[in-house]
Amino acid sequence: MTIPERARLAPRTVLRWGVRHGIPGAFLQRAAARGDLVGRLLRDPAQRADPHPLYEQLRAQGPLVPSSLGLVTTSHAIASEVLRSADVGVGFDRSLAPRWAQWVLRVTDDPSADGVAEPPSMIVVDAPEHTRYRRLVSRAFTPRAVAASEPMVQRTADALLDRLAATPGPVDLVTGYAAPLPVLVIADLLGVPGDRREDFLRWGAAAAATLDPGLPYRRYVAAERSIREMHGFLADHFAKLRREPGEDLVSRLVGLPDDEALTERELHATVLLLLGAGFETTVNLLGNAVVLLDAHREQWEALAADPSGWPNAVEEVLRIDSPVQITGRTVLRDLTLDGRPVPAGSRVTILLGAANRDPGVFERPDRFDVRRDNAREHLAFSAGAHYCLGAGLARLEAVVALRTLAERFPRLRVTGTPERRDLQTLRGFEHLPVTLA
Repeated sequence: MTIPERARLAPRTVLRWGVRHGIPGAFLQRAAARGDLVGRLLRDPAQRADPHPLYEQLRAQGPLVPSSLGLVTTSHAIASEVLRSADVGVGFDRSLAPRWAQWVLRVTDDPSADGVAEPPSMIVVDAPEHTRYRRLVSRAFTPRAVAASEPMVQRTADALLDRLAATPGPVDLVTGYAAPLPVLVIADLLGVPGDRREDFLRWGAAAAATLDPGLPYRRYVAAERSIREMHGFLADHFAKLRREPGEDLVSRLVGLPDDEALTERELHATVLLLLGAGFETTVNLLGNAVVLLDAHREQWEALAADPSGWPNAVEEVLRIDSPVQITGRTVLRDLTLDGRPVPAGSRVTILLGAANRDPGVFERPDRFDVRRDNAREHLAFSAGAHYCLGAGLARLEAVVALRTLAERFPRLRVTGTPERRDLQTLRGFEHLPVTLA
């Protein structure tokens, strides 16, 4: 990019950041200073280490309480109802925004800067657009398709652990295993070159960061730069697949017949989401699992002795330390929640991490138990129309990765201090030092 191009982009970048992060961040900061618990959750860095005490303060106020982000719930029942309701959506009607905000959104619109939390991304649009996008990609994530990928996941896990085994001293399990494994799997599924995995990790981290409200300006600029790079890569990749299509998912999307074809913006948004965010849950899930099992050594040893328990263990990790902690919904039509009227246009913030420890559903909810009978009742993958498309693949990757890790290194231990990611919406580890034997 030339200097004049940078100069033209800078004001638009400032405006984009301001309306998407700067103003919301300032609003949340003021709310936190007034004692608003959701404001504290999203603006106080200390909450990243352990948000659950604050969740319990919110739970004590009731199942549905007002906050700086509208209504907020810690209730599993209300969260499940909202996520499954046809009267609630993920989209935001921009016509309801102040005129100045509508102007900013219009003049700063730039497809090359679109992140995963902006339309037409599948996670922020409702039917009929969401239904159409999901139908086009869902075949790659059916139970049969996921099961067929298990040999590839196993080969990837074995190869990565072979490399770690040859590394002297402590290793970082995130950078050496938890992160590259799902990246390589999704790259294979989408037909993109696995040798770009370092780029994919950087782009995925940038996409993940934009899910947090109130990003500082420099962090936003770095994220936008990475997202622009990713769009540039995708444009080149799509052009290549149009010349030389393969059997992968992206080749199918690029080659759709005219009556089904995605626009270029829709194509970018769909593949950006699948590639940029398609591995984030698994990275966090694997790191969270190893830390939990290291702290509950008897459960790690029981699983190493009886690997049939790994699927339920993965569900318990998803429940007690959910990789996605927060999601939001917009009420599309007047409804009633917890006996109170909720008018159309209202926002409901769902604290998934709190709902997954609801004592009305889970006995002794703060206890980690890989044998828990109803662990799978968690909402870590959301529910309803926007249930995570890649949930089955994430589960498979986690089971294979953790089972193989325990078989190869049964005496693995966490050493030093694991470093949490500086995000609140997504919960996981940036670095996880371990000794393998």
